[in-house]
Amino acid sequence: MMVNTGTAVFCADIGGSFIKFGLSRQQGEVTELAKLPTPAESWDEFVLALQTLLSNHGASLAADTPLAISTAGLVSPQSGEVMATNIPAFAGHNLAAELTQILKRKVSVANDADCFALAEAHVGEGQGLPIVIGVILGTGVGGGIVINGQLVRGHGGVAGEWGHGAITRTELLVEGQRVTLPRLLCGCGQTGCLDMYGGARGMERLHLEFHQLSHSSHQIISGWQDGNTQCALTLEAWLQLVSEPLALLVNIIGPSKIVVGGGLATVAPLIAALDQRLRTQTLHKYSQPLLVPGKYVNQGGLVGASVLGRQR
Repeated sequence: MMVNTGTAVFCADIGGSFIKFGLSRQQGEVTELAKLPTPAESWDEFVLALQTLLSNHGASLAADTPLAISTAGLVSPQSGEVMATNIPAFAGHNLAAELTQILKRKVSVANDADCFALAEAHVGEGQGLPIVIGVILGTGVGGGIVINGQLVRGHGGVAGEWGHGAITRTELLVEGQRVTLPRLLCGCGQTGCLDMYGGARGMERLHLEFHQLSHSSHQIISGWQDGNTQCALTLEAWLQLVSEPLALLVNIIGPSKIVVGGGLATVAPLIAALDQRLRTQTLHKYSQPLLVPGKYVNQGGLVGASVLGRQR
C-alpha cells in the first residue's frame, strides 16, 4: 500500500461524548486543535460541527485537505455505515462517501481500535513488523489487525474483535477451587462474550462474583500488587479468561507483536503477567515479550487517523 507521509491531513477522533480534532503535517504526529461535545443524536448537527472545525482551522491549508476519522463503532467496508450504539446520528449513513461529498474533500473512516492498530504498526511498538494485532483492554475488549502495513477490514467491519463470541470456558480452576461463572448477556446481543469479563468492568464483575465486593479495577489491581489474596484470586481468574482467547487469536493470525491500548494497558505489571501467561499457550514459542503496552495508549485514534488519511 502506498503512503504519502508528507501531506497535511486533518484528523478527528469521534466518541460518544467528544470529538477530538487535530492536524497532522507528518505521519504519526498530530497537533490537537479542538475538543467539543459530539452531536450524537443529529446527523445535521454532526456535519455542521465538522464543517465549523474545518472552517476554523483550515484557512492556511488547501481547501481539499483530506480528513481522516477514527470513530467508535463498526465501520462496514461494504456499506460504509457505522454501527455505533452511542452515536445514533450515524445510522443509515455511508459516513466516508457522504462526508466526502458534503465537505468537498477526501474523507476516510475507520474504527478506533483499528486506528490504534494502524498507529502502532506504522509508528509505534509494532513499526515495520509484518503482522501486528492491536488489542484494547479498556472498559471492554476490542482489537484490530494490520498485515504488511494494511488494515484488515473484515466483512461488516468485523476483524480482530476477539472480545465477542463465547468466552473460552465458564469453569475455572483458581487456587485449587473449581469456579463456575455465569454466561452474561452482552451489549452486542450475544450471551457469554469475553467482553463481559475481559475489560476493566469485567474484572470488577469477577470480583463481585467471587467476593461480593464492589471494588474498582484500580482497587483490585492495587490489591493484587500489594498481595491481597482476594484480589489475587480475581486476577488469576481474569488472566485465565483473557489469555486463552488471545492464544487462539495468536495461533490463527500469527502476529509478530500484540500491542495493547486502553486503560489497563497503562498497568505494566498486569500486561507483563498477561504476556507471560499468553506465551505458555501459543503453538509457536516466543522467546521475547509478545504482548506489550502501546506507544499510543491515549492518542491511538488521532495518530492512527494520521496514517489512515495518507494511505492510497
